[in-house]
Amino acid sequence: MAEEFSLLMSVWGGDDPEFLEAAFRSVVHDQTRPPDDVVVVQDGPVPAALEATITGLIHESPVPTTLLALDANVGLGLALDQGMAACAHDIVARMDADDIALPHRFETQVPLVEGGVDLVGSALLEFGSGPEDIVGRRVPPIEPDEIVRYSRFHQPFNHPTVVYRRSAVQAAGGYRHLAMMEDYLLFAKMIGQGATVANVAEPLVLYRIGAGAYARRGGVDVLKSEVALQRRLYEMGFTSRPQLVRNIMVRGGYRLVPEPLRRVAYRKLIARKGER
Repeated sequence: MAEEFSLLMSVWGGDDPEFLEAAFRSVVHDQTRPPDDVVVVQDGPVPAALEATITGLIHESPVPTTLLALDANVGLGLALDQGMAACAHDIVARMDADDIALPHRFETQVPLVEGGVDLVGSALLEFGSGPEDIVGRRVPPIEPDEIVRYSRFHQPFNHPTVVYRRSAVQAAGGYRHLAMMEDYLLFAKMIGQGATVANVAEPLVLYRIGAGAYARRGGVDVLKSEVALQRRLYEMGFTSRPQLVRNIMVRGGYRLVPEPLRRVAYRKLIARKGER
């Protein structure tokens, strides 16, 4: 039986107004199965131009849309946790403020959650200067056993593509602040608690690769988050000691190599060339 579902987006001061408008319209106006309500979390103060765009999008939205404006920037994980509590429905779809969803995304994913899946993601296409400039394809593991096995070493979902049961997210403790790793930690906790998971092999989201994308994946601060994540996964029994050591050495090393090498490693190991 069809259920109503919510859309959850987080916006912060560094987001581009034009990118936000394209993202919002792709998941609200252009979907063959649009959400039944939208929650936009404004994660701290934003520039005037972005604030005007947010106001305009809410005013023009064809579905009920709530703005949750936070006084200070708390980071993506905590912003999403507060936004999820404000969603009207148990099924919640995520969307980033600078990506573009294909029109049949929710028509494809939401029935899987209605059918018993707690967490479902999809493949995505990476684009550069515009949606027609496809530079890569990220296809996650598809079968549940493969997702569980892969998750011991790598994030098994493309976070901007996921749809989940809020009750399953909250049962796992929800999002916690861990810079750039909050999604991996949450999904590992959900898998560890027996959540039913799936991925769709078809790309359903166009993911924007902007300037600084590879720089953000490295550095000392990201390394600290990586080590904290791996220790947490080990402490909760999700990974073994050999897996802990391997993950810190391999994933931690990736955070410290020069940006040009990180770009090459990412393109060869994570993103595959693909066409729409």
